[in-house]
Amino acid sequence: MPMIHHLTTTTTTLFIKSSLPFAYHAPFQYEYHNQQNPRPRPRPRPRRRRSISQWSIPRCCKKEQVYPNPQTPRARAKRSSNVGIITATGKSKEIDVATLGNLCVDIVLNVPELPPNDPALRKLYMDRLSASPPDKQYWEAGGNCNMAIAAGRVGLDCITIGHVGNDIYGRFLLDVLRNEGISMVGMMTPTQLHSDHHHHHVASSYQTLLCWVLVDPLQRHGFCSRADFSDQPAFSWLTTLSNQVKMAIQNSKILFCNGYGFDELSPHLLTSALQYAVEVGTCVFFDPGPRGNTLSNGTPQQQTALSHFLTMSDVLLLTSDEAQALTGIKNPILAGQELLKKGVRTKWVIVKMGSRGSIIISMSSISCAPAFKVNVIDTVGCGDSFVAAIAFGFIHNMPMVSSLALANAVGAATAMGCGAGRNVATLQRVIELMKTAELNEDEEFWNELLAENVDTEEITFLSKFVVNGNNHQLNRIALQKVVSELLPKLESSPVEGKVPS
Repeated sequence: MPMIHHLTTTTTTLFIKSSLPFAYHAPFQYEYHNQQNPRPRPRPRPRRRRSISQWSIPRCCKKEQVYPNPQTPRARAKRSSNVGIITATGKSKEIDVATLGNLCVDIVLNVPELPPNDPALRKLYMDRLSASPPDKQYWEAGGNCNMAIAAGRVGLDCITIGHVGNDIYGRFLLDVLRNEGISMVGMMTPTQLHSDHHHHHVASSYQTLLCWVLVDPLQRHGFCSRADFSDQPAFSWLTTLSNQVKMAIQNSKILFCNGYGFDELSPHLLTSALQYAVEVGTCVFFDPGPRGNTLSNGTPQQQTALSHFLTMSDVLLLTSDEAQALTGIKNPILAGQELLKKGVRTKWVIVKMGSRGSIIISMSSISCAPAFKVNVIDTVGCGDSFVAAIAFGFIHNMPMVSSLALANAVGAATAMGCGAGRNVATLQRVIELMKTAELNEDEEFWNELLAENVDTEEITFLSKFVVNGNNHQLNRIALQKVVSELLPKLESSPVEGKVPS
């Protein structure tokens, strides 16, 4: 049954869509989310633009789908670099991160009350919202655009794989990505691109997916999209991976997927992408998000696909609540160890605990990093920013505790701003935070967590102060040491969009 998720802004759940500081009036009684002192949208850091011959979008916008030209100067420079993951054929992968699916436009509204529970009334509610589309200055890139933009701003080379329609929203998304130096690979096959079937459906299932993010006077959030009102994924007509999509996956070091991808793409297609990534040596990051619990109780196809992702991904990312829902284990470390045991290819299980911090569990060790103390304005996009920094650390073989420290910093820097999309943390804000912020260390919480029958060879803990170094299994690492090692890498990344190895 379609659902609207209600939550307050005081929670640490990270699947809230973006909020924008604007006001808008239309015949239907709602207005844009506003604040007394809106933060200006940060300007993206200067980056060397990817040279591509053409964007990969449907035929109605361009004549064909084109993957970035492998003979561009940037591509040649990346191939000659020693940094990177090597495929089974010995070729260096040119792209750092590819995201799969979940490309949407967020529209955030203040409303007198959240939609009713009845599906038919909710559908009518969304139709009334859609009848008066707002000016595009009130739109924001959503979904996996958040992760791609955040990854690009810390110096990773990113592409997005997905579908956008030949409509004003699709063109908006492409413009946002292009301005951030990110290219897109469309998922339509040549047959679909040249089929009249496409033109017959352009007004419905081929349109860019919108997410209406609704905020009531109590600051509770509700979500509406057309995917909520169908038993089938929004783009169920996508059934096979095109050669362009396979090339994008093969040329990427990491393929990032999340649970929201199931709203758009079929379980079969997502599983095909997972299997192909494994075949060509591309690491898979999977974040089930709040959809994990829904999928685990969904159709047999959804349950099977979820099981494949949980066992075949290289890195799993979950909140503590999501880890508990999937394992039945409350302790996030023990839950992570259970997921690790069931995994076939799993190297890291990462548990996000909001203001408490985060944990990486591997087969031989546990790394813990308390969160940074910051003035939180908006948690939208924090989870996506966190994943981007984890990808940075994974690609560059950083110590796990350093990857966590960077991920916590990027997530916190995003929380200090307002909204996601183009409003996620800039590199400069991340660097400033790491130089000045303090850790939110809660010794009682961590001692209780680590004391509960945690069986591992080594536990590394990020701490502001280190007293007498190691203590049995617990190896404390000073924040100052980690930051001093990270800053040279981060400060050198804006020009080239790449960090030294």
